[in-house]
Amino acid sequence: MDNHYHLVIETPDSNLSKGMRQLNGVYTQLFNKRHNRVGHIFQGRYKAILIQKESHLLEVCRYVVLNPVRAKSVKRVEDWRWSSYCATAGEDKSHPCLTTDWILAQFAQKKGVAERKYKEFVRAGIGKEGIWEGIKGQSILGSDEFAEKLTKYVKGYEDIKEIPRSQRYINRPALKEIFKEGMLLNRKGRNEQIKEAVNRYGYSQKEVADYLGLYYRIVNNI
Repeated sequence: MDNHYHLVIETPDSNLSKGMRQLNGVYTQLFNKRHNRVGHIFQGRYKAILIQKESHLLEVCRYVVLNPVRAKSVKRVEDWRWSSYCATAGEDKSHPCLTTDWILAQFAQKKGVAERKYKEFVRAGIGKEGIWEGIKGQSILGSDEFAEKLTKYVKGYEDIKEIPRSQRYINRPALKEIFKEGMLLNRKGRNEQIKEAVNRYGYSQKEVADYLGLYYRIVNNI
C-alpha cells in the first residue's frame, strides 16, 4: 500500500522478529542508496496476526490482494503491480519467494481450473466487510478454541521484549473492561487504572489517552 505493506507468511521456526528486522533493514539500505537519502523508512514495529490456517487463511489471502481496490488505489485487483494476485491467478510469473500451491489446492487439483476458481473467489470478495472484526486479543484470527489454546500458551511471556507488545499481552482485558462506566468520575481511581493499563497490561500511554479522551501529557504525567 502507499504507507504500509501486508505479508502472509508461514514461519516453521520462531524467528519472525529476526526476519522482519532483516527484511525492513535491507530494504531501507537499498532504498536509501537508490534515492540518495538517509534515515528510517518504516515507523514503529510491525504488527503480527496469528492466523488459523484451516479456517481463516484463505480469507486473509483474499483480503490482502483486494486491499488496493478497497483503498481505491486501483480499480482492478490485477492492476496493483506489487500484488501476488496475478502470479497466483496464472497471469504472471511467480516470484521465487511466493508460494501459490496451497491456495490453488483449495480450489481444484488441476492448476488451470484452480486458477480460474481462485479469480472467481477473489472477485466475489469485492465489497465484503473486512476480516479484522474477528481478531481476538488483537493478535489471533481463528476459532474460539484456537484463540483460547494460544492465549494459554503465551501467558507468562509478557516480559520478553522480542515478542511484539500486542502478542505479549494477548490475554489482557480490553480498555473498556479496565475503565468501567462510572470510574472516570473518580479521578484517583481513574489514575490508578491508567497506571494499571500501562504498567500491568502493556497499553501505550497514547492508546490510553485516546480511549479516555485525555491529552497525552496528562497520561504521561500520571
